[in-house]
Amino acid sequence: MYFQTQKLSVGYAGKVLIKDISFSVERGKILSIIGPNGAGKSTILKTISRHLERIGGTVTIEKESIFKLSNKELAKRLSVMLTERIDPDLMTCGQVVAMGRYPYTNNFGMLTPEDRAVVAEALRMVHAEDLEDKLFSNTSDGQRQRIMLARAICQQPQIMILDEPTSYLDIRHKIELLDILRNLATEKELAIIMSLHEIDLAAKISDQIICVKGDTIENCGTPEEVFNGDFIKSLYDIESGSFNTLLGSVELVAPQGKPDVFVLGGNGKGIPIYRQLQKHRQAFSTGILFENDVDFQVATALSQWVVAAEPFNPVPGAKVAEAKALIDRARFVIDTGVPIGAYNQFCKELLKYARVRGKLILHHVEELVS
Repeated sequence: MYFQTQKLSVGYAGKVLIKDISFSVERGKILSIIGPNGAGKSTILKTISRHLERIGGTVTIEKESIFKLSNKELAKRLSVMLTERIDPDLMTCGQVVAMGRYPYTNNFGMLTPEDRAVVAEALRMVHAEDLEDKLFSNTSDGQRQRIMLARAICQQPQIMILDEPTSYLDIRHKIELLDILRNLATEKELAIIMSLHEIDLAAKISDQIICVKGDTIENCGTPEEVFNGDFIKSLYDIESGSFNTLLGSVELVAPQGKPDVFVLGGNGKGIPIYRQLQKHRQAFSTGILFENDVDFQVATALSQWVVAAEPFNPVPGAKVAEAKALIDRARFVIDTGVPIGAYNQFCKELLKYARVRGKLILHHVEELVS
């Protein structure tokens, strides 16, 4: 393994916060550390980057202890982007990025044409060429994050360690940054270790996930192994609401009370309706949803009255009868406009039944709450 920890213990002033930390990362792979606030993710990253003293255990690069490397030797192999703010006085963004070349410059810190080319390439990679001559102190939080990433890239490391690199970024720049990291791992064969708060992004970008909770590593594995069942709910002690591991989405607390609304959903048409009803704290029933339908994932998180059917099979009459019983209990029926094809002809039957029973057919939640 290229980068490895064995029985590592981390903490402060000799007091162990997390023990028995053992993991490894190959070049070309991304490992993300997730866990609740205060779990010690940053402490792990600071220790494996030598910003904090280890309490016990080993950290190696190609079986060589990082604690035996000089500062310059380590800086040529490992770059770090931590959450601590820096405020260089009267330095431009280009000059801040150029600081990443210090392991390669002479005692006078003079940049060669090759160094300047590396700086320019790093700025280009983070889409910050237009910031090169701008004072670092005059940039936004998101711009600073990109400049600090460029500085880390500028070291031309083999390992990159990042603490919450997506903090302060809007969704566009989060996606761009993670795409940059994926390209660095794939094309430059970097081993990347980072902490992330956005567990949906961690599932999408990572080759391995480490879950920190209490004084140990709670779980370690591929995203498919970690984001399974109710583990995330347990990891973060989620008592209300839910996290959908399949969709990578958070759903708020399901509305309580009598389901006065029946939603005729399917094919993704029901999801915005379900979420609008949740905002209005309006309990609802819904169906008939095939279990492989995207609507099913959100509906079951927000309602306890979901009529579901097995996919790729005719819908049993008992399921249709169950949906009709829920329509009888409801005062309103919302027709989401789900396309009707060969396999969901029951939608026509349910709409006709609702009309015969005198139910008010709506098409938008606004009609319900107006």
